[in-house]
Amino acid sequence: MLNNSFIILDGGMGQELVKRAKHKLTPLWSADVLRDHPDLVAEVHQDFIQAGADVITLSSYAATPTRLAKYNRQDEFEALQKAAINAAKQACDDMGLSTLIAGSLPPLPGSYRPSERLGSQLSQQEYQQILEQQYKHVDLFLCETMASIEEACISTSVAMKSGLPVWTAFTVNEKDGSFLRSGELIVKAAQAVLAEGASALLVNCSTPETTTQALSELAPHVKTMGAYANGFLTVEPYQGHATVDVLKSRQEINPHTYAEFAQEWLSKGAKILGGCCEIGPEHIEKIRNLRQNDHYEEIIKNY
Repeated sequence: MLNNSFIILDGGMGQELVKRAKHKLTPLWSADVLRDHPDLVAEVHQDFIQAGADVITLSSYAATPTRLAKYNRQDEFEALQKAAINAAKQACDDMGLSTLIAGSLPPLPGSYRPSERLGSQLSQQEYQQILEQQYKHVDLFLCETMASIEEACISTSVAMKSGLPVWTAFTVNEKDGSFLRSGELIVKAAQAVLAEGASALLVNCSTPETTTQALSELAPHVKTMGAYANGFLTVEPYQGHATVDVLKSRQEINPHTYAEFAQEWLSKGAKILGGCCEIGPEHIEKIRNLRQNDHYEEIIKNY
């Protein structure tokens, strides 16, 4: 029998903003929307909360010093971090619910390219910069879309300095969920990150099918695990200076089919469920319908 007391994350903020903002797509498009339309960011947060999210994540994924510096916008770092914090707080205040806010420690140069990660010392310094902006305003940290063991361990170790719960999420190979995008075994990654102190391990921004496979690999080794998959056909075209319009969505990953995957993840022991790119509020609402009670506060205290 499934234990349907689980925590619900929000969905894919970035792609939802693309659909709503009608903003010119650039390699820093989500940072552009955060700068130019912060009320829209708050609105999307609110819609995810209304759909059932217990935890929303700061919309600061693209606002890392390295990514901003690539386009000579490093002087916007603090302002963008503050804008993300303010949008999340506004959404929670306006909804009047006990929604938690997760800080975001993303891959620093960009997603899905583990070979381009920064050196160890630079990574630590940059994650520390992000941590210092966020830790007073969030309830936990989410180290997400980690594509290599080194990247995951550095972000997790820095997040642990906050004294807050740290959840680390891996992105896996599109053909075999046993491996990270770096080619390293996910079981080895899990062992390394747990040793750094992470209290939950998740699989994110991967296909639903490989997410299921990855959870099967993690289940014997991880007490608290979760999943928030994407709805892309493939992320392979998203390299270098590409913009998100090169990525195509899978039309069959509708709210109903996504909830079916979520049900399977529950059966494998997942306790944290949500969505990544192309997964909107309507998908999260379907996940909410799988839950039998609202006592998530009791669960989260143990994470």
